[in-house]
Amino acid sequence: MASISEREHGEIEAANASGDTPVVLIHGLWLLPSSWANWIDFFKQAGYAPLTPDWPGDPATVDEARANPDVFAKKTLKQVADHTTDIINALDKKPVVMGHSTGGLLAQMLAGDGRSAATVAIDPGVFRGVLPLPASVLKGVGPFLINPLTRGRALTLTFEQFNYGWTNALDDGNEAKELYDTFHVACSGIALVQMGNANLNPWTEAKVDTKNPERGPLLIIDGEKDHTVPWAIANAAYKRQRHNPAVTEIVKIPNRGHSLTIDHGWREVAQTALDFVKRAA
Repeated sequence: MASISEREHGEIEAANASGDTPVVLIHGLWLLPSSWANWIDFFKQAGYAPLTPDWPGDPATVDEARANPDVFAKKTLKQVADHTTDIINALDKKPVVMGHSTGGLLAQMLAGDGRSAATVAIDPGVFRGVLPLPASVLKGVGPFLINPLTRGRALTLTFEQFNYGWTNALDDGNEAKELYDTFHVACSGIALVQMGNANLNPWTEAKVDTKNPERGPLLIIDGEKDHTVPWAIANAAYKRQRHNPAVTEIVKIPNRGHSLTIDHGWREVAQTALDFVKRAA
């Protein structure tokens, strides 16, 4: 467990000392664990013990991340899943696992391994067997996927790319710029390629055991106007997951885009997740 940071050790110790059910919050590409700050307070107040694992090697702050974008390169999905598994194994109680975007894919991977008491996957990334790649996805990340150099790179979005893929549903252009300035960092190119090529590579790490009876209850949440993970992708994941014997549900949040966990409407999404966990876990 040498890879667990001092910050993460503190969260593990606090969760175990509290006796409360842990909630593991997994961030996706282009964000850091600090993007969950509002959710941490929300779930603490609801009587849970939140944890926000790093992707291994995550810088502590957005400023550090922007000064050293190359630290994000070459982080694979399996490396992040293994790291998060180490954290879950250090907990006294089986946690609820929630993730956004690629974090939503990772949450499903962990649930498929039987690691989660209940799972919420928000705008979840693609896994093998989820076939649709709508036009908005190809416009948003397609240029990265067709570039053979992407695998080895850290990728940074321009504000225009971020606005198209993340904040297109926001009426306030000032909020879109504020979210970009506050939260956006580079991401792992190979993790993006692993999802983009999931149905082409039989050995992909972007795969989920949807049939494991130990998966537990699962909710998929998707923003109606999400360009990065449109409804067609989320619904295709749901159709694969619903064959599991455990409870499987999907919710579409009206008029919301990919920024739904960090923008002004985050609380509605967090409440939807909490209501499901209270009911299903």
